[in-house]
Amino acid sequence: MPRSPRAKVLWFARLERRFHRWREKRARARGLRPVVTGFPGYGTQEWVRVLGRVLIAPPIKRTSTGEFASLRGWRSFAAVPVGFAHVTVVIDGVTHRVAADRGGVIDAKLPASLAPGWQTITMSVEGSDPTETRVFIVGADVRFGVVSDIDDTVMVTALPRPLLAAWNSFVVDEHARQPVPGMAVMLERLTREHPGTPVIYLSTGAWNVAPTLTRFMRRHLFPAGSFLLTDWGPTHDRWFRSGRDHKEQNLRRIAAEFPDVKWLLVGDDGQHDDAIYTGFAIEHPESVAAVAIRRLLPAEAVLAGGRTVVDDHSAAEVPWVTESDGAGLLERLQSVGVISRDD
Repeated sequence: MPRSPRAKVLWFARLERRFHRWREKRARARGLRPVVTGFPGYGTQEWVRVLGRVLIAPPIKRTSTGEFASLRGWRSFAAVPVGFAHVTVVIDGVTHRVAADRGGVIDAKLPASLAPGWQTITMSVEGSDPTETRVFIVGADVRFGVVSDIDDTVMVTALPRPLLAAWNSFVVDEHARQPVPGMAVMLERLTREHPGTPVIYLSTGAWNVAPTLTRFMRRHLFPAGSFLLTDWGPTHDRWFRSGRDHKEQNLRRIAAEFPDVKWLLVGDDGQHDDAIYTGFAIEHPESVAAVAIRRLLPAEAVLAGGRTVVDDHSAAEVPWVTESDGAGLLERLQSVGVISRDD
């Protein structure tokens, strides 16, 4: 009797897990030990969402100045994830213990009492030296926030096309990646005009590239923000995780966690952002300040596999703007009152 598609996926997921266990065993035999890589999280003055990953990573060469040497994308995927590791998290002197998932990802909501703004917490695993990471605490009086896609919204990647996605993810040097013109200025202007604004970068990219994204954002002067990425690979019922489900679920979660905040949703028309934001704005109009869609240039749209634009946004009942770069989106947002006009 032939196997059902779901049985085949379950079999492949088990095979992937066995492969990672084999890699972990070999790495430990070579004397390597797990470490925690922390990712920027967020929270309120009562709780924090702690994000990170437990990995056994190969040593990375540094230059004579102490900086990391030029990095190719494949290095981000060379580390071995340590599934179900027990991690110690210390928040303002209080110790918590959490478990990573099967891919080594830590995503835990923990009680905390922290002041608004960026705060530092530490994480460690198996007695390793504590690793510092930051969480952005949203003040009780904050009423505005930004959720932004990354690929083809703030960074030019042409991600949907498989060969180009592989090239950008595994081959391209991180210093060769280019920002979308004007997007850093637009986002910085938003955070300056709305003090205490949380910025959440919500992407279908893999957690493996979070350190690369952090350096990219810093290098190109994007406002610091939290990352919500995903873990590639099979699940119990599909070959690969659904990027669309990942975005929709996290948008609903953010709306529930911050019921008094209205979010500016920033994306592009080369993936599913337009449709996702339309659905979310119809479902939660009270949580949306406006939607800003970066319109891909014709050549970019071809590389990205076409556009997925929803023509009718009238049902969303929120301001909706679109332009090809950050400068144009800034002007459009000024015209609908999300950003004040220059004097």
